[in-house]
This record gives sequence, structure tokens and C-alpha cells, in this order.
Amino acid sequence: MRWVLSALLVLLLVLQYRLWFAEGSLAEQHRLEQQVQEQSLINHELRERNAVLEREVLELQGGNESVEQRAREQLGLIREGEVFYQVLDKKQRPTRD
Repeated sequence: MRWVLSALLVLLLVLQYRLWFAEGSLAEQHRLEQQVQEQSLINHELRERNAVLEREVLELQGGNESVEQRAREQLGLIREGEVFYQVLDKKQRPTRD
């Protein structure tokens, strides 16, 4: 009887060790679940960013209007015969020394 009780106690300790500390333990499972949640959030943000970029690409492929608009906004380009006016806020105006 004593031998059976000792064997069961050893078996219980081995199983508890595997449950808490070995590969596939509860702690590792919790850590992996957190990593999955973090990666899912990152993937969602990247999907949104890709969707925005895809819309921009489709606009640019669609015609010259979007290319012209982008050139005007980002590069400050103007057509021949146009006059460019730049209006600055008081905070943005350069000070005269």
C-alpha cells in the first residue's frame, strides 16, 4: 500500500511539473495567446494601411487627375499660365530681423 501511495505521489508531481513548467505548460500557453493577440492587432493595422495604399494606387492608375493633384499638393507644381499664391498664418510668417 505504501509503495502504491508513493508511486501515485511521484506521478502527481511529474504531472504537476509538466502542467506548470514543461513545454506546452499553462504559462507558455498564456504567453502564446498574448503573442497571437498582439500579432492579430498588428495584422489588422497593416491590412488597413494596405487598403489605403491600394486605393491610392488605383486612383493613380485611373487617370491623370490624381497624378496632377498629387504633383500640385506634394511638389507645388503649377500649370503654364497659372499664378501660385501662398497664404501663411501669422504664426508661420517669417520674422524680419
